[in-house]
Amino acid sequence: MTVVELFTRKHATYDRFIRLVRYPQGIREFFRKSSLLRSGLRVLDAGCGTGAITLALYDALVRRELAAGRLHAFDLTPAMLRRFRLTLESCGLDVELLQANVLQMDDLPSTWTDYDLIVSASMLEYVPRDQLPNALDGLRARLANDGTLVVFITKRNWLTGPLIGRWWRSNLYSREELDRAFQAARFSRAEFARFPLTARYLGLWGYVIQARR
Repeated sequence: MTVVELFTRKHATYDRFIRLVRYPQGIREFFRKSSLLRSGLRVLDAGCGTGAITLALYDALVRRELAAGRLHAFDLTPAMLRRFRLTLESCGLDVELLQANVLQMDDLPSTWTDYDLIVSASMLEYVPRDQLPNALDGLRARLANDGTLVVFITKRNWLTGPLIGRWWRSNLYSREELDRAFQAARFSRAEFARFPLTARYLGLWGYVIQARR
C-alpha cells in the first residue's frame, strides 16, 4: 500500500488518532513557548495532512498576540487536503494549499520560497529512508537565509514500534540517524529541542529538531 493509499483510506482515523493522543495540543504548547515566533512570519507546513500543525501554530500566534504572516501548506494526499480545506472554510483562516511531494520541491510555485519558518510534523517518516537527506535538503533550499526548519519526527522505541511503525507503516529513527541526515542535507546547524513541560508526554513519541539554513 502506498502512502497516498494509506492516508486516503485512513485520513479520518488519523485525525481522530492524533487528537486522542493530544498531538495538536502538544505542538501548540511547543510553539507557545518557542522563541521562533514573531509577527509576520512567512510559514510553510510541509506535509500538512489535515492541518493540525498549521492550526496549532496559528493558535499559538493568536495566544501570544502575534500577527500571522503568509501561510502555505502542501501534502501528498488529496483526501487529507480536502479535509483541511473544509476546516479552513469553517474557521475562516487563509492558508494556500497545494498537493505536492517533498521529494519534488521544484514542482512548487517559484514564489513559495524565502520562508522564515518551515514546519514538518509526522511526514518525513514516510520518505524512503535513503531519500531523507534529499527531502531535508529540498526544504532547506526554501528557507530564507536566516530561516529555521522545525521537524517533529517519530523516534524508535518500545512504544512507537508497534503503535506507529506497524500500525501506521512509518519509518522510525534514532538520534544518530537523524544527526547524519541533517548533516548530509547541509544545514549550518541542527539541534534537538525539548517539548515544554505541558507537552512532555510527546517526548516519548518523537524528536524535535530545529535546523538553521
